[in-house]
Amino acid sequence: MKRTIEDVDLKGKRVLVRVDFNVPLEGGKVADDTRITAALPTVKYILERAKNVVLVSHLGRPKDAPDPKYSLKPVAARLGELLKAPVNFRTDSLTEKFDAVKKSCESAKLTLLENIRFYPGETKNAPALAAKLAQLGDIFVNDAFGAAHRAHASTVGVAQKLPTVAGFLMKKEVEFLSKALENPAHPFVAVLGGAKVSDKIGVIQNLIGKVDTIIIGGGMAYTFMAAQGKTVGKSLLEADKVELSRQTLEQAKKKGVKVLLPVDNVVSSEFSEKGDVKVVSDIPDNYMGVDIGPKTIEEFVKALATAKTAVWNGPMGVFEMEKFANGTLKIAQAMAKVKGVTIVGGGDSVSALERFGLADRITHVSTGGGASLEFLEGKKLPGIEAIANK
Repeated sequence: MKRTIEDVDLKGKRVLVRVDFNVPLEGGKVADDTRITAALPTVKYILERAKNVVLVSHLGRPKDAPDPKYSLKPVAARLGELLKAPVNFRTDSLTEKFDAVKKSCESAKLTLLENIRFYPGETKNAPALAAKLAQLGDIFVNDAFGAAHRAHASTVGVAQKLPTVAGFLMKKEVEFLSKALENPAHPFVAVLGGAKVSDKIGVIQNLIGKVDTIIIGGGMAYTFMAAQGKTVGKSLLEADKVELSRQTLEQAKKKGVKVLLPVDNVVSSEFSEKGDVKVVSDIPDNYMGVDIGPKTIEEFVKALATAKTAVWNGPMGVFEMEKFANGTLKIAQAMAKVKGVTIVGGGDSVSALERFGLADRITHVSTGGGASLEFLEGKKLPGIEAIANK
């Protein structure tokens, strides 16, 4: 068990908090504040107890230099609205104007620093940048599960210089995902979708032996279908992963794990809603799979109906296009009906849940796409490893 903010005395302390405010922006405003609201319990808890709070986050992937399009300014505005409190937003450089930044942080109750990825030292986990950050707090709280799989200056470097604990969001993420892997209620069903086998093969292999059923949909299903000798037409195919997929199916069979693959597919003659669209069990040469078919939906939903633990990561088709969103919608609805623990991770699955208005019916919606995948793969995440144990 990791130490959390409840295990330390924050009274009179300066607290540095790594949050994950990597949110979508549109027209200079926050388009979706899910990640900001997810951090509020931690921020409020600390504000009530500490002398002051300094928040650190990244946004997007700027090229190690300031870029106005990735500024956290709209985030500072939204955070202020949500907290109904002033936010001291600092854009001055931690490298050139550090003394001014430090002074400003100490005279304000709550400060948000500009995008930490504007500094080349962040992604390189440079000790000099970590040392500067460490001077802004007496205690470091890591609440950024979405960045826990990165060994950066603001996740790992600073944790080596200050007493480090987890925030509430980090604690919740780790608890739910650990329980699913270590002590799940059975039947345990995992639903995996998305484009590539290469992104999910590690998860599939780690879940074999832990789950009762693995459901595979989305673009990656065609590589598995090819491994079974089926024709996939112009569908997405990772030819170099066919053999690995075949071995994985064998491995699952040996362990007595049921693997469900599509038995029919919605196919289109082109990658758009304007193509010739039909439902087939064998994909013709000049067509591509774009969603799971009605018989497949029925099978997948039936398997989920028995689950006591269900994990979902990745859409079932090209759900951004209305015509091909049905499979993903039906899985989202089936997940919402599971009488047990449900965990959904990965940006696309989460945005599908939100689009269909079902997020509040899931036990735990993970804020970390890449981080939740690596956790489910059984990897140790550097950001979590750097937090002190109880």
